[in-house]
Amino acid sequence: MAQYMWLDASGRKVFSDQPPPANIPAKRVLQQPGKATTSQTTDVNEKPSTESSADAATSATAPKTAATTAKPEASKDKDLEIAKKKIEEEAAIKKKAEQEKVDAAKADNCKRAKSAKTTFDSGVRLGHTNSKGERGIMDDATRMVETKRLEGIIASDCK
Repeated sequence: MAQYMWLDASGRKVFSDQPPPANIPAKRVLQQPGKATTSQTTDVNEKPSTESSADAATSATAPKTAATTAKPEASKDKDLEIAKKKIEEEAAIKKKAEQEKVDAAKADNCKRAKSAKTTFDSGVRLGHTNSKGERGIMDDATRMVETKRLEGIIASDCK
């Protein structure tokens, strides 16, 4: 099966059964039908053939090429670690920003609750709207319930 492999403009590998576009330079073509490449590996099930003297010389240099291919893998691992760190840092920054928003909301709630508690503690007559939408004067029982609710808000948000 004829298969082409090349690096596109952004550096990604592209696999296709069609030749690369004309704007791709020949040096970026990694594989094409009928030509062997250095990046190809042999099949595990493939049986080794008898070596000629030229093949023996080539296989003597094989460990050197294996060592050089390990370096790009190491750089890929390093690049992956750098990318992972960057993602973790971005997540930490995002989490910190969200925590700051929550803290700001709690500070605002605390401020409002303290202000309302001061008003309730002053003893001034307060009006309220009941469930029917009618306006009335707050009695002592309702004032106590509302004071307890405000104290709960102050206890949770004002730390």
